[in-house]
Amino acid sequence: MAKGKKHNLKWIKETLDLQPGHHWQSKPGYKIFVAGRGAVRFDVPADWVFEPDEKSFRFLDGEPPNDNARLEVSFNKLPPADWSLVPLKPLLKQVVEDDHRNVISRSEIFTVKRQTAQIVWTELKFIDTQEAPREAFSRICIGLGSNVQCLITFEYWADEAEKMTPVWDEVLQSLTLGLYIRDPMTGTAFPD
Repeated sequence: MAKGKKHNLKWIKETLDLQPGHHWQSKPGYKIFVAGRGAVRFDVPADWVFEPDEKSFRFLDGEPPNDNARLEVSFNKLPPADWSLVPLKPLLKQVVEDDHRNVISRSEIFTVKRQTAQIVWTELKFIDTQEAPREAFSRICIGLGSNVQCLITFEYWADEAEKMTPVWDEVLQSLTLGLYIRDPMTGTAFPD
């Protein structure tokens, strides 16, 4: 398992050996990503490239410039409060309306049912003109639960949709907020 430490705005990779009987489990072909000791956790394809940034974490399906998909997550720890009444659908709708790309279609806003979190997401289809005019998708997710708010974005070329849709489905299915990990080598959460 790899763990990053921030040091002078640079990340240092540290590899830890998992102990026998550890509690980490992911779907075959995927690896587990955990940020903030468990503030955010989800599964990504095992062969994707990890790129930490100052305020977010990115996963690419290949080394740049040969990547065709980019998954990015950022999160905020919130003060203890009842966040269940925050209207996420209107918030996400505003995010989508403020998108300045050449959007050609928008999906409805979907809700993912979770006992401990609110999760909403939507999809945009747009023309990417930065490299060459080419159709692309952008999926945007806002999650809120256990005093953690996350934003996940996933962008990929339209002709890669059949391959990328299952990746998004697994990210959403495995997304967990606010399950803090006491020992990363065993995967044991707080409290015992």
